[in-house]
Amino acid sequence: MAEDEQSGIEPRSFLTCATEVARLLGVGDVTMKPNDQARRLAHAVRKPLLERATLPEELFAPLMAAAVYDPDPSFCRWFVEPAVYAFGRRRVMTALVDYLRVGTDAERAGAVRAWYSAHVPVRAHRSPSYGPGGVRDPALDESQDVKAAWLEASMRVFAEATDLQMRHRVLLGLPTSRAAYPPSMHKLFESTLASARVHPDLHIRRWAAAADHEGG
Repeated sequence: MAEDEQSGIEPRSFLTCATEVARLLGVGDVTMKPNDQARRLAHAVRKPLLERATLPEELFAPLMAAAVYDPDPSFCRWFVEPAVYAFGRRRVMTALVDYLRVGTDAERAGAVRAWYSAHVPVRAHRSPSYGPGGVRDPALDESQDVKAAWLEASMRVFAEATDLQMRHRVLLGLPTSRAAYPPSMHKLFESTLASARVHPDLHIRRWAAAADHEGG
């Protein structure tokens, strides 16, 4: 089921993104359709995206936009997964960090939804993007530093956002254990925790309580 209708994601925007992906893939009739056809169009590109050994460079940005503008967290994986196979987890996650850092609130919300799908496991039988013998360059999926960048961007969005729902989204996706954060972020984590402890939102205060419990 699609996330709350107040997220700021417009169906027309998602349709535009899905249409661009379909056009670049050369899939069927990609003329603009009514808004309620966006999901059907997204379904039409799912299989060809995963079946191709390579995807053109020009498809990367539209794929990421479709993933971010897809209002349904259950289906944005249809765009994220093939991007991970074709372009690498590192590049996909980096693009989502960029959306979180400089995107609109709607784009940030979409990046949070897509971030979960960016952790999809990659398997040789799932995509022909693997080389002979199931070989894949590990550098494509090296992402520890990008994951750290996501943690930092999330805490900064929590500190700067004026929208309660946005603050709620980014904080509740953060680990409560201090050990999950590199030493360079400990000061930012403590600042985030201090703000969360006194926040009027119950769920945010519960996140802080869980962090305090783990910290002993």
